[in-house]
Amino acid sequence: MRGIIFYGTTGKFTWRMLATVLGGEALCIALGALVARGLAATDATAASPTAYLVVGIGLAALAVVAAGTLRRPWGITLGWAVQALTLLSALVVPLMLVVGIFFLTMWVTCLIQGARIDAEVLEREAAAAEASGSAEGSGSVDGPADRVGE
Repeated sequence: MRGIIFYGTTGKFTWRMLATVLGGEALCIALGALVARGLAATDATAASPTAYLVVGIGLAALAVVAAGTLRRPWGITLGWAVQALTLLSALVVPLMLVVGIFFLTMWVTCLIQGARIDAEVLEREAAAAEASGSAEGSGSVDGPADRVGE
């Protein structure tokens, strides 16, 4: 659980995975907004169907903005806000709870696994840099450029 953060920057692989989650979530939220509008249109006691559609599309747009800001320290916080608001949308469309839990699970998994993968990539890059640095210093690299005059 040490990979879960609420504010700060992440590695390249992590923010790409998180942006993919938020992009898919935006699509599902927009479709959920259409469902909410349809349900409100059939219920005489419900609020304006257009209001549900506007709020839902606004939340979908917020998910897209959050996906675009994940490189900034506050982008992760905005992503968490989208997760919470998606869960709250279940008050209007109860099946959005399933969608919210699904995407929250993916969000947390991407945070944890992405941090692990980013750490492994850094280790491999450091090992490769160390290996290339020691090979350059020895002067015994036999490559195609060394055989040009032969």
